[in-house]
Formats: sequence, C-alpha cells, structure tokens
Amino acid sequence: MKDLVIRDFTAAAADGYPLSMRLISAERPAAAVLVSSGTGFPKRFYDRFARHLAGKGAAVLTYDFRGIAGSRPDDLAAMQMDYTDWGRLDMPAALDALIEAAPGLPVVHVGHSVGGHFLGFMPNQHRIARHAFVSVGSGYWGRHHRAYNPLELFFWFGYGPWSLMRHGYIKGGGLWAGTDLPRGVWETWRRWCLKEAYFRDELKDRLQPHHSEAVTAPIRSWIFTDDPIATPITSPALMEVYPNAPREMVVRTPADYGVTRIGHEGAFRRGMEPLWDEMFGWLVEPEGAPPS
Repeated sequence: MKDLVIRDFTAAAADGYPLSMRLISAERPAAAVLVSSGTGFPKRFYDRFARHLAGKGAAVLTYDFRGIAGSRPDDLAAMQMDYTDWGRLDMPAALDALIEAAPGLPVVHVGHSVGGHFLGFMPNQHRIARHAFVSVGSGYWGRHHRAYNPLELFFWFGYGPWSLMRHGYIKGGGLWAGTDLPRGVWETWRRWCLKEAYFRDELKDRLQPHHSEAVTAPIRSWIFTDDPIATPITSPALMEVYPNAPREMVVRTPADYGVTRIGHEGAFRRGMEPLWDEMFGWLVEPEGAPPS
C-alpha cells in the first residue's frame, strides 16, 4: 500500500460541539470520501475500509457522531440531544472539514445504515457528487427478518428501558454490541422503529426543516441477503425519502465476495476488499464527478 497520511483532529459542529475526526489520505489524493457511521459504530470501525480507499488514491474522512466514542462527553447521562442532530449538525461539519482538508477534489459519500438515513438533514448535501449506501433500510421492526424480531423488540421494550433506568443512557456491550448511546438517540430511534412509516411521516411536520427533496446526486444502495435489517423491502422504502435523486439498489450475497457472512455490519470487515473496490469504482467513475 502506498504511504498514507493520517491525521486525527477535532472539529466543531454548527452548534460548537467538538467532534472527533480522522483523515486518512493518499499523498496526492484524487477524490475525497466522507464516511458516515451506523448507529453505535465508532469511526475506528471503518479504519480498514478508509485505509483501503486511501491506498487507491482517496482522502477519506471518518468521524464520531456526538455522544459516541471520541465525541462522547464525560457525563453521557446528562447529555441533551436528539438523534437527528447527527444529520443536522454533525454530518455537515464533517463534510465541511473534508472539503477544507481536500480542497478542489470531487466529494463522494459512503453512508452505513443511519449514515444514509440522515443525508436529507444536511443543509450542505449538494456538495456531494454521489452516495453509496451500505446496509441502509427502514428501521421498522415489522419489515425485518422474522428471526431478528424477538431480539429487537426486547431491545426496545426490555433492555433499553432498563439501561436508561440503571445508567441514564444505553450501555454498550452484551445485548447491545455497539457503543454507549445517549438517551436522546435511543428514544427517537425507538419511536421511529416501532411504526411502519419509520420517520417518513414526520418529514412533513416534526422533522422540518429538512432537505430530502433537494438531494439530486445519484444513490446506489448495496443490500446483502443475510442482513436482517436492510433488505430488498426496507431499502427502497428508505430511498423514497429522496424522491429527486436517481436511485438504484444492488443485492449481493456473501458468496459473491467469498465470505460466509456479511449481515448488517460485515461489509466493512476484513475480507470485503472486493466490495470496497466495487463501491469506489462506482463513486469515482467520471460521470459521477462534480464540477470543481
């Protein structure tokens, strides 16, 4: 792999909240890639993916949403925030930081899970040329794989309320394998996941303002047959949030990449380099590049 430049830094969101970020870049990058995490995934989870893309000539920015990992406050139980702050405040700040760090380069976006959900809340989303969605689908539990339903319902009605009562936040580890989550993230996430519309019905009132209809950059959504959450049913339901963007879905099996499992998070694990090449090739192909 070519020599890479790695820089860890902190950048402020629009409201001043400090966000932990990491830029992994080729010495002379030709494209800039923003990576937006799934719920409860720290930026370090995407390090191997970022290094791989940087080795192909990109500048890749990963970051921790507020309340998560490097952007976690000392007193998480006292933190006041809403889930959508990640899209309204944190994602725009990360995009601005990437543009500043890699000026003049075409900017593309990889959104994992909720990283694709919150695109429409970004006031500066128009600066992104293309979006690769990975395991992005509606969170409504009733459209997920049946075998997964008992676990998620216990999370919403059992573990989550118990953890909030015990800790004041959702404790990571054990049943919830992700990072600790702020109360405001879990409560909004739960509200959405328990109704078939997910957050789509709230776009006309509760979630105003947003920029979902302003998104016109192409979106390609990668779905995996063993993902119990993002499926050929839930992916189109989520992409409907962006009615003016060219949208397509591709469905892949673990066997397509010579692995036994992908699931909801495995697309970013070791062994998935062929997928990363496939995604990067689509993101940076000439017709996807924006004017400088």
